[in-house]
Amino acid sequence: MEAEGGSEPTTTRAPTIYDVAEAAGVAASTVSRTFARPGRVNSQTAERVRAAAAAIGYRANPVAQALSTARTRMIAVLVSDLANPIYAELLRGAQVAASAAGYGVLVEDTREDAVVERETAERILPMVEGVLLASSRMSDAAIRSIAKQRPVVVINRGLADVPCVVADEQRGTRRAVEHLGEAGHRDLVYVAGPDASWPNGARWRAFSDACHELDLAGRRIGPFEPTFAGGFEAALALGGARASGVLVFNALMAVGVIRGLQQAGLRVPEDVSVVGFDDVLIGQIVSPALTTVSTPLQAMGATGLRNLLAVVNGARSRGEPVVVPARLLPRESSGTARQPA
Repeated sequence: MEAEGGSEPTTTRAPTIYDVAEAAGVAASTVSRTFARPGRVNSQTAERVRAAAAAIGYRANPVAQALSTARTRMIAVLVSDLANPIYAELLRGAQVAASAAGYGVLVEDTREDAVVERETAERILPMVEGVLLASSRMSDAAIRSIAKQRPVVVINRGLADVPCVVADEQRGTRRAVEHLGEAGHRDLVYVAGPDASWPNGARWRAFSDACHELDLAGRRIGPFEPTFAGGFEAALALGGARASGVLVFNALMAVGVIRGLQQAGLRVPEDVSVVGFDDVLIGQIVSPALTTVSTPLQAMGATGLRNLLAVVNGARSRGEPVVVPARLLPRESSGTARQPA
């Protein structure tokens, strides 16, 4: 039956890669690689293919490309606690680096739980090309298992045979202990974070070594949750420690320690000096402002992401961790030790 006006209805067929190949004078496989893996196509050929595609109105289907090539152009970033402001800094650096390379970022909060972290990683592996683990709580064996399935880079965790980016914990902690010792503090306490945290172990070892070398008394209390509430709880435990200098696992805890000491009637820094780690906003606005060991968190996130993309695209790890510098930022929460009456 003829349509009104005596003509058959027509449909417009969407152009395919075969149409592009014919227009550009190349094989269909070359067209496919141009859009899925541009680095594997000569730049002049790729430019000719894209021009032909534009001329005939062809648009690549990213979903189909992902299904056929396993290239989703997505990276997973797993963090231990999104409520901790250090991860906002790490994520910003990672996201900017990913975006510059044409990748998207899938963020997962693993709630300081190694089991949740592994289950989350296993679930999302089919959707991503690589995984960035920030302050992983998983065992070394679990991380290696994930790395056998997808490229992995670890931040804030030193691990043999898996690429990683770490802060110079030894130097940063040493400077904090020296700072307190130079101010006359002879009795120091390290307020520990989670036992599963690699930086926590590295900081405690560096603290213990520095106290021994500088002939200072150094003790450890904890572990405590790496939160404001954990720091507040630690302040109660500090009541019987009789220490005039305190080094705290992270900034959130350090702020909790300051508030807890103040509530107990102690003055910071007149009675107790407090030093933390991570230069985040909450440490700058608390009163007194927090003396802290600072690392370039955004740079760590960006470096980890760029290294991960290098592995995704075939680079081989050199086997040594990338170490970023740490420096002490003295502020009002630390001062000269009180002299005995």
